[in-house]
Parts: sequence; C-alpha cells; structure tokens
Amino acid sequence: MSSFKIAISSAALSALKNRLESTRFPDELDDSGWEYGVPLADIKRLVARWRDGFDWRQEEQKLNNELPQYTREIEVDGFGVLDVHYVHKKSESGQGIPLLFSHGWPGSFLESRKIIPLLTKGSGGDPVFDVVAISLPGFGFSEGPKKKGFSLSQYAEVAHKLMLALGYTEYVTQGGDIGFRITAEMARRYGGEHSKAWHTNVIYSPPPENDDPSSYTASEKEGLARGEEFQRSGSGYLIQQSTKPQTLGYSLADSPVGLLAWIYEKLVAWSDNYPWTDDEVLTWVSIYWFSRAGPAASIRFYYEFAHSGQGFGTRSSQAVPTIPMGCSLFPKELVRIPKSWYPSVGNVVFEAEHDSGGHFAAHEEPELLVGDLRKMFGKGGPAFGVVPGRSGYID
Repeated sequence: MSSFKIAISSAALSALKNRLESTRFPDELDDSGWEYGVPLADIKRLVARWRDGFDWRQEEQKLNNELPQYTREIEVDGFGVLDVHYVHKKSESGQGIPLLFSHGWPGSFLESRKIIPLLTKGSGGDPVFDVVAISLPGFGFSEGPKKKGFSLSQYAEVAHKLMLALGYTEYVTQGGDIGFRITAEMARRYGGEHSKAWHTNVIYSPPPENDDPSSYTASEKEGLARGEEFQRSGSGYLIQQSTKPQTLGYSLADSPVGLLAWIYEKLVAWSDNYPWTDDEVLTWVSIYWFSRAGPAASIRFYYEFAHSGQGFGTRSSQAVPTIPMGCSLFPKELVRIPKSWYPSVGNVVFEAEHDSGGHFAAHEEPELLVGDLRKMFGKGGPAFGVVPGRSGYID
C-alpha cells in the first residue's frame, strides 16, 4: 500500500490548455435546444471556463485534503497485477461498518466525496462506517486492464481482494450504475462468508416469466416508461460503447471538448434538475482527462459485459444472492423495475422511495442515501449487526 496524492504535471495542464485553445466547434441548428444533444452555448461556456478560469490546482488540493487516497497492487486471476487507486476513510469511533463503495460510468471515486464525511462521522445515535471508495480498473488513477475479457467477475474480484487486503474480511457494499452489477456479483461470489449485505440505488433486471403487468403500481409503470424512453432516445452511447469502444476512444482520448460533451450530456440528462456548477462539471471531466489509463479505458467494460453475457438487460444464470439487500429509489433514475421482479435479483429486506434525485444519488442527494444506509444497518434495521464485531456503534 502506498499513500497517494493527485499531482497532475504542469506539462499535462499546458497540453490541455493548448488543445482547448485550438478547439473547432461544430455548427448547430436554430432553436434545437437539447433535442440533438448538448447545446453549443453550454459547451462554449464550459470550454472558455476550462481554458481561462478553471483552477485545477485548487480543485486538486481540495480533493487531496478531503479524501485520504492510496494505491495498492492487486493480483487478478489471469490478468496479472493491477495498481488500484482508492479512498479509505475510517470512522471516528473505530467501530465502523466496513463499506465498499463502487462508482459507475461516467462517475469515479468523486461520487463518494459527499457521503464519506456523513458516513464516517455519524450523527447522534446513527451507525458509522469505514468507507473504501475504489477507482475501478481503467478509471481515475487506477491502472487499466491490458488484456481482453476483463469483465464483471474481475471487477468484483479486485474490489473483494482490496477489502481483504485492508483487513476487512467481512464487509457490506453500496453501488449504483455498474456498481450495482459489481456489488451484485460480489454478493453472489463472496456472499455469506465475506460480503454480508449490499445496498444499491438502481436495479437492472429483465422481467420474470409470466409476470402480471396489471399488478404494477403507478410509480412502477412510470419507472418502466422512463426506461423505455431511455432506450428510444438516450441509449446510443450504450450501443456504441458495447460494440466498438475503441473507435469512440480515439475521440475521447484526443479531444477534451469531445470528452466534455460526451460526459456533460449524461450529467445533465441523468440527474434530477441538479444545479451543476461549471467547476463541478469540469472537475468531474478532468478526472477522466487526466486518468491514468486514459478516457478510452473507462468505456471498454461495456463491451466486456455485453460479450460475456453479463450486459445490463441480461438475466444471470447463476444463483440469486441470498444475503440481505437494500435499495433506494430515486424518481429520475434511468429505469425502475417493479417489486415483482426483485426475487430474480436478490433478497430485498430494505426499500426506501424518495421524491427527488436521479442517477447520481451519492452526489445529488447524499443525505438521503446516507440516511437509508443508516436505517438499513442501524439499530432496528433489517441488516443491523451483519458484520460481527462491527455494529457501527460504541457499545
């Protein structure tokens, strides 16, 4: 294990500025708004800020001051050793519940930034957690895979081995987006002995056979309709990244403006009217631009998942995890499945439904997400005491 500080070179910052200064913008149809994609005015404003006003050094220092970061070499069966970046913040009480947080795309370890202080400090009679926020291989400052076939099983293996290396032989997990798939795989592979419970803010699953749509609630019907609309008008990225990620990767790796537009569209479209500031967006995108493996590495997992039969809409042929599972439902998540589909996913013992929030729950609504984790794992909750000797309280 090595301590880690973000320290982007001055040469890399100068190279970025040079690229931004030579940007060639596309034209735009009159009155097109968001109908065709990100508005030109938005991108021009963000590029001007990134080029002339955004202070990366200030953001870099904030991240280093707020988040205790490390790297550790993890050996992955069949793929050699990868140097993995992660945040590790222990609870103030020393009795925190070990929690592995997994981000998705287009996220990063940054998604844990707001929930870590809430989870580790607690509030009054709330349980506290030891939080490990991994940068998945190919994301952020983790090394990327070098060989084909690095898929769901390998991401789960890396996250599990990281927890073991930190001394957490028993732990719980939280994740959304691909973090849901990764933590589900951890629950399936390591559940019972190591992974004791898991929580997610999105559930992906196809419908069970002979399901009765007439039993769906109004909110469930709305959630399915939202998912259908996403498939019609918002899933082009998914098809591209699942089929020819390398082709797209040239643009993302060569053009910071292309990368900005590709990610910014998702930040806005997938959140619930979240008031993104320009600097917030630019920090988020800069993590991708300055990532260790480069922006192209972060999109290849879509291809690997799809070509291993583990895509987002596929049904697993493996056993359903039996350890306790919790879910938080946010109204602007990309899709919401009916409760009647839950048995094919896991043993749901906790559910909370909220009036605001979207795909990036940990960033958009950190208090709500943390509140659900406290209810699930706190005294009186359905997963209280699942990690022996680490209840989250000082007895």
